Amino acid sequence: MKTRSWCVFTGLIILAVMSAYCSKKSVITPELSVSLSEITFQANGGTSDVTITSNVQWNISNPASSWLQLSQTSGNGSKVPIRLTATANTTGATRSAVLEVNAGNSQVRRINISQASSLYPGYNVSPAPADATGMGSTAVQLAAKFKLGWNIGNTLDAIGGETAWGNPLITESYIQSVKQQGFNAIRLPCSWDKHSDKATAKIQDAWLSRVKQVVQYCVNNDMYVLLNIHWDGGWLENNINSQKKDSVNAKQQAFWEQIATTMRDFDEHLIFGSANEPAADNADQMAVLSSYHQTFVNAVRSTGGRNSYRVLVVQGPSTNIEKTNDLMNVLPTDPVKDRMMVEVHYYSPSQFCLLMDGDASWGKMFYYWGAGHHSTIEPDRNATWGEESDVNSSMARMKTKFIDKQIPVIMGEYGAYRRDNSKYVPKDLATHNDAVDYWLTYVTKQAIANGLKPFYWDTGGALDRRNNTVLDKRTIDAIVAGGK
Repeated sequence: MKTRSWCVFTGLIILAVMSAYCSKKSVITPELSVSLSEITFQANGGTSDVTITSNVQWNISNPASSWLQLSQTSGNGSKVPIRLTATANTTGATRSAVLEVNAGNSQVRRINISQASSLYPGYNVSPAPADATGMGSTAVQLAAKFKLGWNIGNTLDAIGGETAWGNPLITESYIQSVKQQGFNAIRLPCSWDKHSDKATAKIQDAWLSRVKQVVQYCVNNDMYVLLNIHWDGGWLENNINSQKKDSVNAKQQAFWEQIATTMRDFDEHLIFGSANEPAADNADQMAVLSSYHQTFVNAVRSTGGRNSYRVLVVQGPSTNIEKTNDLMNVLPTDPVKDRMMVEVHYYSPSQFCLLMDGDASWGKMFYYWGAGHHSTIEPDRNATWGEESDVNSSMARMKTKFIDKQIPVIMGEYGAYRRDNSKYVPKDLATHNDAVDYWLTYVTKQAIANGLKPFYWDTGGALDRRNNTVLDKRTIDAIVAGGK
């Protein structure tokens, strides 16, 4: 009896342990995790993926459903990828939301969502598939096709309209006359801000059409054309700082999405320039300027079509050769290889090149420049710096910095101008005029010898835009001589 009782007792204990073990196994402890707890969207919207891992049923609460869509809001076990899609934020303020993933039994995980705001609507409304037709040249190959360049200054860039600064409307016959003088490339400085809605940055359709018409004049005549955003009231080039960075980038994107879309069907004869003379003087400002250039590249490429392969031009800090050499160490990231150029300008020495209205505290006016072109009649007006050796050094810097690395450099503006009609007329006028000719020929020749592509800055003084007659044959002859 004792043995039998002991067996029964032992069996009962075993049954009790097994029952407890089975009961414990039947209770599942909820487990829940999310792969991301913080997600930040850009102002123009986008997508982000998050994985939810759980062994029980779960659901997501979405208080931002008006601007944030989820591919799935509930599930039951396993690993589930969820795609979050945010629309563009044009509210003018950063917005945020907290998504709660709930698996019951106090199992809650939170995903913090934030999105910066854009000041303007998105204008990349009709992106096109990439089209390489007529876009076969790399930046180096395209630059090799440029001979001499010409600026149509103080016209499309004039604040107040094309004729506001005294020049007539650009005609196709004027483009043809420029070509007849020996130039095959046009730089087309252009204003956009005064032709746009301040609240939305929408450029007037009529202005976009007019600029496109002028570009067409150039392309019709086998002229290469560089279209930019010029001074334009200074909204970009005078605001290279952290305080204005976001608003300037927003306008840069809005404008270039519209410009690029409008001009998208032109072949490689058209290239785009991000800015004009962006006033950056140090590494911090250069970093901000780089963001403006990156926005430009991104906006143009996003429109697709031939813009997927178009050559783009970014400007050095202040378009100053020495600052560009010292500070411009990184170019924007571009999804297409070898389609980037750099732009600098050259007006040195400034006291000789620019028609100063009197001596300045920082320097006297120079009337005479270069070996064999100093005056004995008026020696106090001879250049004391910026002569031939300085030209040689400046051009060589760009050759070493960029051109030798297969990055073409455009000298987008340069020039020296005669004082025969100015308030301060040189006493030795013949020597002065010879010095201007010499500067134009020497600088043009040295630029080309080092691989830079020169574009003379003209505002109507050398070639009459009303009747297409030459006003200053010496200037044109001097430039052409430098190009030989």
